[in-house]
Formats: sequence, C-alpha cells, structure tokens
Amino acid sequence: MRDAEPQPVRLADYRPPDWLVDTVDLDISLHPSATRVVARLALRRNPEGEAGAPVVLDGDGLVLVRLALDGKPAAGGAFDASPDRLTLTPSADRFLLEVETLLDPTANTQLMGLYRTGGTYCTQCEPEGFRRITYFPDRSDVLAVYTTRIEADRDAAPVLLGNGNLLRNGPIAGTGRHYAVWHDPWPKPSYLFALVGGRLAKVPGHFVTASGRPVDLGIYVEEGKQDRAGYAMDALRRSMRWDETAFGREYDLDVFNIVAVSDFNMGAMENKGLNVFNDKYVLASPETATDADYANIEAIIAHEYFHNWTGNRITCRDWFQLCLKEGLTVFRDQEFSADQRSRPVKRIADVRLLKAQQFVEDAGPLAHPVRPEMYREINNFYTATVYEKGAEVVRMLKALLGEAGFRAGMDLYFARHDGDAATIEDFLACFAEATGRDLAHFALWYAQSGTPRLDVAGSYDEAAGTYRLDVVQSTPPTPGQPTKAPLLIPLALGLVGPNGHDLPLVLADGTPVEGVLEVTQEKQSFVFTGVGTRPVASLNRGFSASVNLVTDLSTDDLVFLAAHDRDPFNRFDAIQALAVQLLKRGAAEGTLPPHAALLDAARRLLEDGALDPAFKAQALALPGENEIAREIGTQVDPDAVHAARRALRRALAQALTDGFAATYAAMDTPGPYRPDAASAGRRALRTLSLDYLTVPGTPDALQRALARYRAADNMTDRFGTLAVLAQHDSPERREALDDFYVRFEKDPLVIDKWLSLQAQIPEAGTLDRVRALMLLPVFSMSNPNRVRALVGALATGNPTQFNRPDGAGYDFLVDVVLTLDAKNPQLASRLLSAFKTWRQLEPKRAALAERALRKVADAPGLSDDVADIALRALG
Repeated sequence: MRDAEPQPVRLADYRPPDWLVDTVDLDISLHPSATRVVARLALRRNPEGEAGAPVVLDGDGLVLVRLALDGKPAAGGAFDASPDRLTLTPSADRFLLEVETLLDPTANTQLMGLYRTGGTYCTQCEPEGFRRITYFPDRSDVLAVYTTRIEADRDAAPVLLGNGNLLRNGPIAGTGRHYAVWHDPWPKPSYLFALVGGRLAKVPGHFVTASGRPVDLGIYVEEGKQDRAGYAMDALRRSMRWDETAFGREYDLDVFNIVAVSDFNMGAMENKGLNVFNDKYVLASPETATDADYANIEAIIAHEYFHNWTGNRITCRDWFQLCLKEGLTVFRDQEFSADQRSRPVKRIADVRLLKAQQFVEDAGPLAHPVRPEMYREINNFYTATVYEKGAEVVRMLKALLGEAGFRAGMDLYFARHDGDAATIEDFLACFAEATGRDLAHFALWYAQSGTPRLDVAGSYDEAAGTYRLDVVQSTPPTPGQPTKAPLLIPLALGLVGPNGHDLPLVLADGTPVEGVLEVTQEKQSFVFTGVGTRPVASLNRGFSASVNLVTDLSTDDLVFLAAHDRDPFNRFDAIQALAVQLLKRGAAEGTLPPHAALLDAARRLLEDGALDPAFKAQALALPGENEIAREIGTQVDPDAVHAARRALRRALAQALTDGFAATYAAMDTPGPYRPDAASAGRRALRTLSLDYLTVPGTPDALQRALARYRAADNMTDRFGTLAVLAQHDSPERREALDDFYVRFEKDPLVIDKWLSLQAQIPEAGTLDRVRALMLLPVFSMSNPNRVRALVGALATGNPTQFNRPDGAGYDFLVDVVLTLDAKNPQLASRLLSAFKTWRQLEPKRAALAERALRKVADAPGLSDDVADIALRALG
C-alpha cells in the first residue's frame, strides 16, 4: 500500500484566512524551460483570523529564487521554505512580500499551473493550480486585484493575454522580446488567474451591452483555423444578450477573450475576462463538426460566460461550495440552450445525461452529497453530482418558488453578494428572504447523498369522485450516510382524462394545486376531489424532482400517456418506461417478453406528424445499456443486457420497417448545412431511421448506409452513418472507417470521433483494436482528448467489452491509469472512476474488478488523485 493516504479536508474545519491579499502584481518572463515569476503581494492580517498567526503560503513543486519583505531581502532565519510551503512571521500587520520563483512550463505534463503545449503558454489554476506558479494563500476566499506583466520572445509568442483589460504593451528594446500589462479591476481568487502566450490568430468580434457600453471580443485559435470559430463567436454574443434579459447580468470589462488550446484537462475554464477552452468546444465547421458538437459549443461557451457572475463576481467561500458556482451555472446554461433550441428536447437530453452519469454515481461507492462534508482530493469532486445534480437542485428550488419568486431570489443574491466568497447558506437565505419561504428542509438536498426513490400509487373512487395518491419516499444508504431523512420534493403532476385533457387539481380541503405537490414526509397521501372519471396520473412532469419514480401505472396507462400526455417529457418517459420493463425482463429471462404495447406506442409516435422530429429521435432511441444496468441494480450481467437490447432493437426494426423507411425519406434536408435546431432534429430522426433500417444487416441495407456515407456533405450525416455501419462487421464498415481516416487524419478533433466509435463497438475484438489504435501516429498519451476519446470511450461507453468476463478490460484500464498517473494524475483519476459501478456486477466480474482496483491501490508512489478514487471505490 501507499506510505500515506491522502489527508482529509473537512467542511467543519473551515476557518477564515489569517492573512488577506489586497493586490497582486505579477511580472512573468516566459521561457520554455526557465520562466521567471516575480509576485508582489500586499498582505494584511485578517481581523477574523487567528491572532498572531504566521503567514503560510501554499506551493506545489516550486523553486524559490528570491524573497523580500517591504523591499528588503528576507534574512535566512526569517522564513521557512520548501517546494510546497512558505512560512514567515512578519512583525507588521501589513507588508509587501516579493517572491521570485522559477518554472519549467515544458516539463509540466500535469497541465496544471503554467504549462506549454504546442508552443503556446497556458495556465489552468482551478482548483489549486496557482500554487504551482508562485507561493500564495491558494484558497477561494482570498480575493485580490491582479495586475500582470507578461513578457516573451516576440517571434515565439506574439500574442500575450491576461485577465481584465489591456493597459499597455510594446517591444523591449534590443532584446527581440515584448511585453503586455493586463489589469483586472475586480477582486478575484487565485483560481481565476490566467495568462496565455503564443502564436495565435484572433477572430475579432464586438458587443454593445444593454447600457450601451462597447466590448471588444476575441477568440484566439491556431493559425488556419479562424474559419472554424464563427459559431463560437455567435454563441458568445447570444449568451451575453440572454444573460442581460434572463438574469439582468451585464458584462463588466472592456474586453472578453477566449483561447482554444489542444491540450487541456477540462472542457473550459472561466478565468475572469480570459476563458481558456479545450479546442473541441470552440472549433466547428459543417465538414468537421456534428450537430451535437455545435450544441455543445453553444452550451459550454454560454456556461463559461455565465460564470462571470455565478462564479467570478460571486465566488465560493471554499471548495465544499463548488456546486454554488457549477450547479447554478449548469442550470443557467441549460435554460439558455432550452430557449435557443427546443425546451422539451433539451430537458430530455439533460435528464438522460443525469441518469446515465449522476444516478449511477449516487448508487455506487463514489456517491457524495451535492455539497460534500469531506474530501481528500478536490480535483475528484468535479463530478456529475456537483454539476448535474447541483443544477437539478436549483431547478427544484425554482419549481417550489415559481418564476417570479425564483427571479426575486436571484436578484437579491446578485445584489447582496457581489464581490463575496459565498456559501450555500448565503444562496438559500436570499430566496427565503425574497419569498418569505422557510427553506431549511429544502437545504437537505445539498447535504444528503443518494437518489431518492418515490413510490406512488393511485386509486380512483368513482362514487365519491375522488382520486387518491399515496406517496412513499426513501433514500438508500450511501457511503458515510447509512440513514436518510425525508426530503422536500416538488412533484409536478397532472391528472389526464380519457380525452387527453388535464383535469382540475383540487385537494379535499378545497385547496387548488398549481401543478406541483410538495412531498415532505416519508409517507403522505393527497386526495383530489371533483374527479368525474378515472384519470391517468402524469407524475414528475418535466422531471421536476431528481428522483427514481416507481408507479403502479399499467402498461395501458403508459401507452395512453405516450400518446396523449400534454407534458412532452412524460410522453417520452412513458415510452421509455415500457422499454425498460421489457429490457429488464429480457436480461433476466434470456428471451424477449411480449412487446406489442411498446410497438403500438412507438408506431403511434412515429406517425404523429405534429411532433418535433428531434423529440421523436429521443423517444424512439432505446435506453442505453448502462441505463438498463442501473435499473436492474444488482447482479448485472452486461452480456445479458446487451442481448436483450439487441433483441428489442431487432423487433422494433422489423415491425416498423415501413414507418422508418417513410421517415427516412421524409427527413431529408436538402440545401446547405445549417446547425439550427429544426435542421438538426430532422437529421437526428433520419439517422435513427437509417439505424433501424440497417439492423437486419442485409447487403441492401448496408449498401444503402454506405451510399449515404459516400454522399454526405456534412459531418453530422457522415459520422452518423459511420456509426450505423460500425455496428456491423462487414466490408462496408471497413471501407467507411478507412475512408474516414484518410479524409481526416490531419484533424485531431475529427479523429477523436473515429477513435471513440471503434472503442465502443460491442465485439470481442474491440480491446485488441483499441490497443492497435494506440500505436497509430494520431494517438498520443500526452493529449487528454485522445486518451478520453479512445480509452475513456471503451471504459464508459462499451459495457460488454470493458466488463469482459475474463477481466482483460479492467486490466487494460488499470495499466493505462498507472502509466498516466505520474504525468497527469487528473486524467488518470477520471479514467479510474469508470469502476464506480463495479459492485453492481454479477459476482465473477465484481471479483475481477475488485482485484484490478486493489492493484491500483497497492501501487507505490500513487498520486493523491488516483489513490483517492481507488480507496473510495474499494470502500
């Protein structure tokens, strides 16, 4: 085992900082292997801190060159310095500390702090990367005003960018170097610091705020890729305008810059005024990006921009409050995308993601509350629970308070905490004050882990004209929380009459219900009066609560809701529930159960001309194998799940051949490619129809798919058809895969799609194929995108081949993780989290997975990132 386990950090141990920093003046001289950083920190003692406490500054592998206090060199005995900490005891309560450190950006393979990639200097400081640049109280509640001077070789790095506004720039006479000085007037924590230097091309833009203030926009990309940044610029402008309209938030600097880099651990980073992006979320053209890529670019550009207020202007007091910026901002970007596209389709997509990632996390050994009480490595808490469930908690708050109450609470939050490092308590207090609502019970959503289960049974009394709902809530034990308290759950519902219209909702005491019931107890009953005919209960409409819903609805009820429910999400959910019932039985029994009801519901939906094609594409896509496994819960056999899903796909394809053929023809989108929602919906439904038409694998079907691949004039059609062909071991698949590689070998982001697709083919030879692909020149273990595209896709997107009964998939992932750990611990730990569901597997596979995890846990010299995941997964 390791010599020492990562030490826990606990929310209960929070103490205010002993020293604050008012201003930070940085002078950074960039060099590939010897970058010099001079930091001048104006420190003052915090009256809320511990009296007489020394100054303790964080570091991480730093080389200290020089130290001065108030302009005088520090005496040898006046401080204690190590690569990871600097401690000094000053005599004054205010002083100026000057620290010089020496960095090697090229050797920084962790991609945290200041690093160099492809000739470009870049930083990533969230959560604790600034300490890899200079000694600093590297915590989110120390806010300072930053001024940064950057200098570099003019030819190697003609572009120099920093936070805030550009004050001045120019050449340094006689040196071949130049400089730029950036000033950010808004106090910020160190994790929001950023600089970029390199040979980059600027795509310029312009925006005028609601108050008439001009803002210069810039998106910086590699030379030659300017034509692929246009959609990102358009998304940025739309995000800025939407935030003014929807939340009253106006941008606050003279410039806003985005930089796209190819080596980046995350999707993007919201550094104040200088967002750094993984280039996959900036670059797009019809020939290289799918509809999904365009939608992701739109959402992530918006997400990082929205952080300007929910994350930057109001930041987190400590990392336990991470959901305060991430969950809230995910909610904001979801609302933006819903307004830009189809709200029902966006909601369906978000819930599918939630169930596929966060519900699985909640059910396994890595479960934790939205606001955890303890962590060992904060990098491992950038999770679906913080992001996606955090967003759902905000959405539930809005469901309880209503549109007006929610907006009033947000307005008060922005007004009261602008410039603060805030907490969840601060956030909820604003809504309580704005609406007069006691939210103490609701706050349990932040503290309690696990996905609640809501059992709902309905009964109709014809003689009394009443309908009764009996509701039982429970939450299963999770690590560290064996017992659970009842939550406040907003349950949106309707009672649908035989004609498909909603009935009035009036409780027995005469109280009208505005579409949302509040479930507050372990057991609760609600009786509705004036119900003249037996209704069908439409429950958790719009997925109003993040719960596992279990109902007594019959097959006929689900078919009825799939055809008539006015709530689009529940129409989708009804047909998915029918499919899940069949797939669970099929996996358990080894044969496909009677399925006429599902076929009937699918046929009606396919033939309904009033429905959005994008909605049809979502509703007719069967639940994925991971989702089915989650519904089964225990003793999961991935091969049995795969077989059940394959059988149901074949049955749907056979029964609805004519309908899919007609839809395929009708959904053609002639003319130039457009990434708008309506066109994307038609393409999605056309590709889904082709997929079902190709299920039989006949020569005619495969040739039809290959013909569409050859004729494609955009990446959505080309890659969608390639994905259809990839499911069939055939000459057509080999031809298309080879052609795709030849076409796009020089475009890494497109090759990522090719790598991922092959890693997810559910065939026995896939693991060997992945190993072979790792040897190609297009693959690099040093690039996170390549690793996630290939290794990550196998581990998270191919249940049968990752969970091979011989354990080879587990052994492969462990070898990759251990290789990566010394170079990029964040990437390694995120790959290892693929083991989060191992306890749900049948005993043989579970034993092999546990053995693989123990191999990681027993490895010498593990990073804290990987050790934390391994130890938590083992429990």
